[in-house]
Amino acid sequence: MAKSSADDGELRRACDAAIEDPKQKIVMALRVAKSHGILGKSSKLGRQMAKPRVLALSIVGDDVVFPAAKSKGQRTTAFLRVLKYSTGGVLEPAKLYKLKHLSKVEVVTNDPSGCTFTLGFDNLRSQSVAPPQWTMRNIDDRNRLLLCVLNICKDVLGRLPKVVGIDVVEMALWAKENTPPVSVQNKVRDGGPVASAVTETELKVNVEKELVSQAEEEDMEALLGTYVMGIGEAEEFSERLKRELQALEAANVHSILESEPLMDEVMQGLEAATSCVEDMDEWLSIFNVKLRHMREDIASIETRNNNLEMQSVNNKSLIEELDKLLERLRVPSEYAASLTGGSFDEARMLQNVEACEWLTNALRGLDAPNLDPSYANMRAVKEKRAELEKLKSTFVRRASEFLRNYFASLVDFMISDKSYFSQRGQLKRPDHADLRYKCRTYARLLQHLKSLDKNCLGPLRKAYCSSLNLLLRREAREFANELRASTKASRNPTVWLEGSTGSGQNVNATDTSTVSDAYAKMLTIFIPLLVDESSFFAHFMCFEVPTLVPPGGVVNGNKTGYDDDDDLGIMDIDENDSKSGKNSAELAALNKSLKDLLDGIQEDFYAVVDWAYKIDPLRCISMHGITERYLSGQKADAAGFVRDLLRDLESRISMQFNRFVDEACHQIERNERNVRQMGVLSYIPRFATLATRMEQYIQGQSRDLVDQAYTKFVSIMFATLEKIAQTDPKYADIFLFENYAAFQNSLYDLANIVPTLAKFYHQASEAYEQACTRHISMIIYYQFERLFQFARRIEDLMFTVAPEEIPFQLGLSKMDLRKMLKSSLSGVDKSIAAMYKKLQKNLTSEELLPSLWDKCKKEFLDKYESFAQLVARIYPTETIPSVTEMRDLLASM
Repeated sequence: MAKSSADDGELRRACDAAIEDPKQKIVMALRVAKSHGILGKSSKLGRQMAKPRVLALSIVGDDVVFPAAKSKGQRTTAFLRVLKYSTGGVLEPAKLYKLKHLSKVEVVTNDPSGCTFTLGFDNLRSQSVAPPQWTMRNIDDRNRLLLCVLNICKDVLGRLPKVVGIDVVEMALWAKENTPPVSVQNKVRDGGPVASAVTETELKVNVEKELVSQAEEEDMEALLGTYVMGIGEAEEFSERLKRELQALEAANVHSILESEPLMDEVMQGLEAATSCVEDMDEWLSIFNVKLRHMREDIASIETRNNNLEMQSVNNKSLIEELDKLLERLRVPSEYAASLTGGSFDEARMLQNVEACEWLTNALRGLDAPNLDPSYANMRAVKEKRAELEKLKSTFVRRASEFLRNYFASLVDFMISDKSYFSQRGQLKRPDHADLRYKCRTYARLLQHLKSLDKNCLGPLRKAYCSSLNLLLRREAREFANELRASTKASRNPTVWLEGSTGSGQNVNATDTSTVSDAYAKMLTIFIPLLVDESSFFAHFMCFEVPTLVPPGGVVNGNKTGYDDDDDLGIMDIDENDSKSGKNSAELAALNKSLKDLLDGIQEDFYAVVDWAYKIDPLRCISMHGITERYLSGQKADAAGFVRDLLRDLESRISMQFNRFVDEACHQIERNERNVRQMGVLSYIPRFATLATRMEQYIQGQSRDLVDQAYTKFVSIMFATLEKIAQTDPKYADIFLFENYAAFQNSLYDLANIVPTLAKFYHQASEAYEQACTRHISMIIYYQFERLFQFARRIEDLMFTVAPEEIPFQLGLSKMDLRKMLKSSLSGVDKSIAAMYKKLQKNLTSEELLPSLWDKCKKEFLDKYESFAQLVARIYPTETIPSVTEMRDLLASM
């Protein structure tokens, strides 16, 4: 048999060493890869999951050379051992199986190489665990192992396990080709060589099963020996057969001649039987004709009977269908009475609703597909449909007329009772709970009216809106009037930035927070009320739109009046309804109806806004923030009018505030028409006061409104400042830097927290620096004009003339330099003192003088230092007072 690299003597010796049992003999040892499959499923081989193992076949007994014939007294046991590699690469026992329990050998079909197989043992504790899969290196290793296992099972155990997935013929051919005689010599490491000659028959497992055993062959030979045929020469055997044939033919002829009398008797009996058969045939033909006629009669009778039976069944079914149709067409008397002349009182509403439900179902039952199309053209069906349509129109007309009158009477009753409204000295919150309770009685009636005739809802909605609009406007008017009358607040001045009032006017405004509180109270009371009314109206009048707020919900932190008890029994509309076009049309119709319901109430809100503006225009800021907060809380589709109302209020407040801003800007612009302005303009400090007050009123989203006002105010202020400065150019710079300085000083704290004012603060700072620089340069040039004019001439010539040639130019000689220095710097202390007096002369803000004088000294030193550098470069031999001497002189003054 071909020797595999996986099975060698060294591996068997390693297995012997790992087992450490001298009684066991390792017959074969092979290297394999172990993996696991899933029980009941054919698992794909996962090479990454395989573990290296060694399979060893061992024999324990008196004679371990198992293929030899064993005597009855011998006892041999076969084992399959699994060995694994430890961390040091040394083999150690892992598992032990007895081959007597081997019940199944199966080659895994999912492995295309055919090298993977499983061994099934019948003594495993858990048969639910999939047996391990063993993968050989090649087909030869697999065949060697399996042939050895089968051979041991046959010769040692006397039986074979079940073999699955192996071609036995192919195995036999492989065994035949790979079974040369082999001489094996084993050496024991601690003893001498043990030689054993193993023949071919002792090593291979004969899979080619013999047809008969040796004992069976002997029995067959003994059996065949009992039949002595005496077969010798062929001619003698042929003659013997001819003689036996002739003897058989003679015996047959003799027996025929002896049976002639018997044959005559048989012939006579046959003739008599033939005659009887002919008579019977004639009788049967006659009976056949009669039976055919009878069958035809019976078939005719059965046909007529079947037709009658079918007709009876059809008539019965027709009667049942007609009874059902008549039952559907019958109008119950109690429903007819309710539909045509019943009362609409609250006690009778249950009967009216039941009658509506019956009428709706009856009309729906006469339409396809509820009614068979074959019934549609029947006169009875047409007449009954006309009767039901008449009942429907009568009931819709009566119910619509009743509801219109009912809505008007409810509202008239509430308007006539003054206790429902605010009165002098008493603000009353509108309460519509009783009104909704009474309307809720007819909610289901409205649903059925919509299903019966959708067009009837239009007039009903108009009637409800017209009636309730009178009540809402009356409530809002009385509430607004009493709110204004009960609010006590002193009127603040509207002229904040007027220049003619003088800077000493008291612009400290009184507390007017009650004004904005009154406006907030108006919104707190009426916005949730209007939202509730819109939501109730949308549900009550059966609009197919998403709900405004859930029952018992909260609007802007205020619990709505439309609580859990106001459930109308109307199912909420699915917001994901696919009929978006229909919902859009319904939403448009709802907004139109809400305009009819709430239109006119905005005038009372406008009156409160205008009243608050007259008391304190700055309160528009806080009212704008309050309105924006309410507006951001209205997100529902059906709150369209409420959102429009809040937007209109916001626009009205913005318009009034912009009106105040425009008037203040006109007050600022009037300053430029004065004859002559000196010092700090009055609107500079007043703007700081105004901005401080505006910052106190900011709420929510009103920051943008205030920032826009700041931008407009400051732009006009700076533009007016520049125009006034241009009227007197001589003192323009003084006027500008005094006012810009005052602007910065008054807004320093606010600019640190308000980004918009910080931007204008920096703008004023830059303008202040520019005005200071121009004014200081003018004073310096006025006192030292010849000095710096001489320096400027040198700088101009340096662009075209070389520096060493400048002393030879006309008017720039050394003599000219000495004359200029004598005239400009002799008595320089007096010139500097004169410069200080001139800086102080026209300055109205004395607090600016120290910083201005410091700027002036710094500017003079910078210019003088530049002059000194020019002289040192152009006139290196000339000496002038140094910069240090000049700095010490300025510091001493």
